[in-house]
Amino acid sequence: MRYLSLYKSVETGPPTPAEMERMGALIQKWMADGALLGAEGCLPSVRGMRIRLSDGKITVTDGPFTESKEVIGGFAIIEAKSKEHAIDLVKEFMHVAGDGECEVRELHSQPAV
Repeated sequence: MRYLSLYKSVETGPPTPAEMERMGALIQKWMADGALLGAEGCLPSVRGMRIRLSDGKITVTDGPFTESKEVIGGFAIIEAKSKEHAIDLVKEFMHVAGDGECEVRELHSQPAV
C-alpha cells in the first residue's frame, strides 16, 4: 500500500548539516528497503502561495503564512505492508525530523497495466 505523509512543523530556518546527515541516512535506508518512493523538503513559506476557490472566486495569498502555527515542511510517498507498518515508518521519520506532525493518507492503488 502506498501512503502520502505530509510533515508539518514550525518554520525554524534551514536544517543544520547534522540534521541533513541524519535525514540522508534515513532516506538511503528506506530507499534500499523499498519503503521510500519519493520525498522532498519544502522551501520556506515566504516562497509559497495558497490558492483557494470559494463561491466561484479564486483567491491567491502569497507567503509567508503568519496566520499558521505550522506549515508543510515536506512530503514523502512511502510503500508499506500495512497501516501499522506505515505508522512505524512515520514514527521513525519523526524521531529524525523532530517536533511537528505528519498527516498520513493512503493513496489510490495504481491500476494494473
